[in-house]
Amino acid sequence: MKFTSLLAGAALVLMAGAALAQERITYKSAKSTSSYYQMGVQIAEAMKEGTDGDVIVTVEESQGSVQNVMEVRARGADYVFTTPPALIGLAQNGKAMFEGKGDPAFDNIRALFPIPSLTVHFVVSEDSGVTDFAGLAGKTVLLGKGSFGAREGEKYLELFGLGGKVDLANVELSNAVAALKNGQIDGFVTAGSYPAPNVIEAAATTGVNILSLSDDQIAQTKRAKMVIPAGTYAGQDAAVTTTSLSVAAFTTTAMSDDVAYQLTKTFWEQRAKMGEEAPWWSGVDEGLMSSITTKFHPDAVQYYQEAGIPLSDAQMYMRL
Repeated sequence: MKFTSLLAGAALVLMAGAALAQERITYKSAKSTSSYYQMGVQIAEAMKEGTDGDVIVTVEESQGSVQNVMEVRARGADYVFTTPPALIGLAQNGKAMFEGKGDPAFDNIRALFPIPSLTVHFVVSEDSGVTDFAGLAGKTVLLGKGSFGAREGEKYLELFGLGGKVDLANVELSNAVAALKNGQIDGFVTAGSYPAPNVIEAAATTGVNILSLSDDQIAQTKRAKMVIPAGTYAGQDAAVTTTSLSVAAFTTTAMSDDVAYQLTKTFWEQRAKMGEEAPWWSGVDEGLMSSITTKFHPDAVQYYQEAGIPLSDAQMYMRL
């Protein structure tokens, strides 16, 4: 009887320990001032609520997507990070910004789920009188420095015949709204999920136009088409057609089966609720899945199969 009691007591202790176990995840996102950092905080809250506290996510600030990918080399099974899917391919092939920095760890990167896309905004003040790209000639535009939006802005000006015809302001993007309001600049370019906080502020305090791209212009950029619905920003009476770059959450094959499954399942189950609190989540749906060219974690694959969300052969990864 004593031996049986001891076994029963040990079992209860083990069960209690299991019930108290928590999975702790590090989520590497972006600068703390960016919308993507805010998204990380929302995902952390959603994971805690959706798993009754079984998954605790800590959001880490980052200097950008390249850093997020590079840290895969030194991180463990609890690491989740965000980046455009295109950067994963570059890292795995040692190209562009990853030239000479290749590492076998990059081959173990696997996708979990899409998050809001980087959406390009060409924002001009109403006082500038600019209503299309041709109207930017002779105007002062802020591109910022080193960001995706800055690179896209510069590329588009060249593609659309405006190279050398636009005065580029030497002002930090963080000062764009103030500079637009006091007339230092006529417009600025920013890329982030919509609605973008700096565009919301500019539209509410200054009055702006957001330029649309034609289908031909979008084709020239070689980016995906994105439509910002009418009413997204104050004074925006019509939909704006622009471009975007997909972004997703990734981990590695080191992440355990249960955790990868739970993260993916909880994200999709909490997405609608997150959309009620922040409109940028409403733009995330199954249609974004095709933009992820990296293979998915095998237990994310399990969830998608159960949910009836199709994956391509290139996205499938199953353990043998």
